[in-house]
Amino acid sequence: MAVTYRTSLKTTRMTSVKTDIDSGGAAGSIEIGTTGMGTVLAVLPLSYPCGTVSTDTLTFSAITSDSSADATGTAAEARIKTSGGTVIVSGLTVGTSGANINLNTTSITAGGTVSLSSGSLQHG
Repeated sequence: MAVTYRTSLKTTRMTSVKTDIDSGGAAGSIEIGTTGMGTVLAVLPLSYPCGTVSTDTLTFSAITSDSSADATGTAAEARIKTSGGTVIVSGLTVGTSGANINLNTTSITAGGTVSLSSGSLQHG
């Protein structure tokens, strides 16, 4: 049987996630990497503050593209970090649809542009 939380608790949790991402005092980031984050392919800066919370969902404000990807590889995993480099959320799936992070392609080329038009995290 699935665990169910009351709405106010979901809101509190997601507000805490937002506060934690913003805790570095500057914009955090989404790192896109290969399986197990063995290679970081791209880093996309978040806005500061990173977004807004409504009920059980943190919706990110503008996410800046990485105009020059760090490495070539297949994007499979992502994580969210504070500006100071602390990992707040890890194990996010990456794909072209139905993943936590959806890109137009998972084939990243070093020096290429990687962009994410929008994003959100939902209480699980």
